[in-house]
Amino acid sequence: MPANVEPFVNSPTLDNLAPAPSATPRTFHIMAKPIGPICNLDCKYCFYLEKERLYPQKKNASDFRMTDDVLRNYVRQHVTQQDVPEITFAWQGGEPTLMGLDFFRRAVELQAEYCPPAKRIANALQTNGLLLDDAWCDFFRRENFLVGLSIDGPKEFHDTYRVNKAGHGTHDAVMRAWGLLKKHGVQYNTLTVVNRLVGDHPAEVYEFLKNNGSTFMQFIPLVERVGAEPDTLAGPPLLKVLAPHADVTPWSVLPEQFGNFTCEIFDRWVHRDVGKIFVQLFDVQLGIEVGAGSSLCVFAETCGRAMAMEHNGDLYSCDHFVYPGFKLGNIMDQSIDQMIHSPAQTQFGNDKRDALPQYCQRCQVKKYCNGECPKHRFLTTPDGEPGLNYLCAGYKKIFTRMQPHLRIMADLLRQGRPASEIMSLGRDDPCPCGSGMKFKRCCGRSSVDRVAVFD
Repeated sequence: MPANVEPFVNSPTLDNLAPAPSATPRTFHIMAKPIGPICNLDCKYCFYLEKERLYPQKKNASDFRMTDDVLRNYVRQHVTQQDVPEITFAWQGGEPTLMGLDFFRRAVELQAEYCPPAKRIANALQTNGLLLDDAWCDFFRRENFLVGLSIDGPKEFHDTYRVNKAGHGTHDAVMRAWGLLKKHGVQYNTLTVVNRLVGDHPAEVYEFLKNNGSTFMQFIPLVERVGAEPDTLAGPPLLKVLAPHADVTPWSVLPEQFGNFTCEIFDRWVHRDVGKIFVQLFDVQLGIEVGAGSSLCVFAETCGRAMAMEHNGDLYSCDHFVYPGFKLGNIMDQSIDQMIHSPAQTQFGNDKRDALPQYCQRCQVKKYCNGECPKHRFLTTPDGEPGLNYLCAGYKKIFTRMQPHLRIMADLLRQGRPASEIMSLGRDDPCPCGSGMKFKRCCGRSSVDRVAVFD
């Protein structure tokens, strides 16, 4: 499973968006891994299976199960140390359903115990779907869980890398789970890893997901680096001591490839599916365009409030940085609030902004990108400065393509009109920016033709 992903439901294309408040409430996000890195799949591109080596004393999968004491402490702190009306619990792995349904029933009990009347609880769970059955799906629907289902498109793409422990493809099992989620009316979205194979097939992947009923989609670029030696963890570069090489795995997506993949899907979406299909990357960028800020850490100016917690309560700076040097402490010994506001974590979050190369500072699409995730900053700029994002060429292409459309949709939203009107704007219509000019002589000049034909 790629890092820093979770099921999402925010839809800036429909919701009224407001600029981010100047006073930031006390809040944070944690990816809780109740079974640690243990999984019932053996995906060839998975970055998290190697985390078993962080705990060499644990010999069996059962040793990675979160205890009731850790669960209670986590729920209590997670609820009481945030000053927002909705508290979201994000459950990941490995494969979190390996904990069994009773674990999550217990989690819901504890959430009810610690949640005051003024707050509400939301739960999101990312799964490969193999263990889902009617009992699981009935629980998800009854308790309003949002479920992210990992599927890499059609069978021939999915089964290349997403295999079980015997090396067999899992597409059929995932499609069965998808059917169960729909049958029980569970809120769900799909997560697709854009690897080097998937990256060549944007139309097939998007139309497959759409035709099977996915209306909320995440496309996560796969960028994983090769370890220095076979037995070493392939850690990310430090933000201020950046590694000057870019050895990536053969299944990592190429920068231009990811750009082409995303642009193809965006072209299809912006002409036909705005307001009907919600793609996380597009929603996040529209939020940035209207001044609401980034709802996703990788595109925010700073980071540090999205952490990962292992099964035993160990808290790490970020899901991309689950390495010994980025361990903040353990929730059984320190409070989450203390660790978030520690000097080390504060610097970790600010370094994302402070280590951004001047080349990026001058970039025309900086507001959409902000250098993306520090994990991917291991190239050198044309000026010779370290810290350029591996995906830079792809993102430049993506955001340049999206920019004129984002401006039009933002203008529509500011007028209280749905962003989906972008699909029906005629060249002689009044421009939604309010200039009084015709669309074709104003914002329409910098956007692609409204008519597109897709095979």
